[in-house]
Amino acid sequence: MGDSAKKILFVNAEMYPYLPETRISKICRELPQGIQERHKEIRAFMPRYGCINERKNQLHEVIRLSGMNIIIGDVDRPLVIKVASISSARIQVYFIDNEDYFRRKQILHDADGQFFADNGERAIFFARGVLETVKKLRWAPDVIHCSGWISHVLPLYLKKAYKDDPIFTHSKVVLSLFDDTPAESLSPDFTKTILYGNIKPRDVAALTEQPSGIELAKLAVQYSDGIILGSPDVAPALVEHAGQLGLPLLPCEEKSLEDGSYMDRYNAFYDDLLK
Repeated sequence: MGDSAKKILFVNAEMYPYLPETRISKICRELPQGIQERHKEIRAFMPRYGCINERKNQLHEVIRLSGMNIIIGDVDRPLVIKVASISSARIQVYFIDNEDYFRRKQILHDADGQFFADNGERAIFFARGVLETVKKLRWAPDVIHCSGWISHVLPLYLKKAYKDDPIFTHSKVVLSLFDDTPAESLSPDFTKTILYGNIKPRDVAALTEQPSGIELAKLAVQYSDGIILGSPDVAPALVEHAGQLGLPLLPCEEKSLEDGSYMDRYNAFYDDLLK
């Protein structure tokens, strides 16, 4: 891969301090900084959920990256890119925004606890929004590290729809699995809506007529190059699926997550995939 600094793209469902501190948001905040301190270049993305206070967090739109429309289900959806800085970490965070998908105050369920019917479309928009923005940045990542449920469409798109794009020719996908995978069913139209570019129905055969978050996570595992268990209670079906595919798998070590040494483990995992 050459002697230049490796480039790691972090695609996060959550990130502290923009969302409340959870296991995922804490790791997604600390890890990019830690990997940057280990002499790699990084970029970090997450959705611009409506509960994120733009003024408090000093988000601003990046006009040169915005303005594209992403067609989902025959509807043009404007892509808006915003950015904010975590000055103490010397990192920037890019936010994928769209009025229809990400301005609501809730993340996965509405105020009454109902699963959003368009969560599948939101994941599709997020994946394509990240990949199209990285293309505009002309920044070719060596590793794309996906964390959290809304990133689970990206491995499929990278390996199928974007595989011939020179920006992503050598990109490896690392998937961190947590306990956030929704058990609810996605829209029945999801198996058709997810088709894009040269992706065929056979490529998403893991999804059924009534796909769930677990089945989407299995699809993400199928198109990844390495799996990291980010918590001890990942759905056993996902761990078993990764094992059946023979993928490199980094188990969860609670102690390393507590003392921060997981960053060295993750960094070595990236390096091993790039050999």
